Amino acid sequence: MFKKLLSTRSLCVSAVIAALYAALTLLLAPISYGSIQLRISEAMTLLPMLMPQAIPGLFVGCLIANLYTGMLTDILFGSLATLLAAIGTYLLRKKPLLAAACPVVANAVIVGLVLALSANLPIPLTMLQVALGEIGAVVLGFILLSALKRARIDLTKTI
Repeated sequence: MFKKLLSTRSLCVSAVIAALYAALTLLLAPISYGSIQLRISEAMTLLPMLMPQAIPGLFVGCLIANLYTGMLTDILFGSLATLLAAIGTYLLRKKPLLAAACPVVANAVIVGLVLALSANLPIPLTMLQVALGEIGAVVLGFILLSALKRARIDLTKTI
C-alpha cells in the first residue's frame, strides 16, 4: 500500500485534500480554533474509510492550518491528533462507527489537553467541548461520504 501512496495520482489526491482542509479551516477560522470549535474541515477525517491517500492529506492540511495559531504545541500535537485519527479511521474502515470514533477520541484527548493546559482551562470540560465539536464534524463527514456514494464517485480508482 505504501508504494501506491507514492504514485503521482495518489500524491495529487493527498495534496488536494491537504489544500481543502487548510483552506476550509482558515476560511472558517472563527469557529475552527479555540476550546469551543467546529472545524468543518474535520468532516474529511472520515475519508480514510474510502481512500488511504486521505491520511497524509489530512495531516499536512491540519499542519498548515495549525501554523496559523502560532502555538508550537498546537502545531505539533494538533497535527499528530489528526494523523492518529486518520490512521485509526483507515484501520477501522470496515466498522464505520468505530472508525468515526477515532477523530472524536484523538482530538478530544490530545487537542483538549493541549488547549486546557495552554489556556489554564479545566481539562475534562475542554476535552468534552472538543469532543462535541468533533462529533458535529463527524456527522458532517457521514453526510460527505453519503454524498460521494450517491454521486457514484469511485475514490478507490485514485489508488
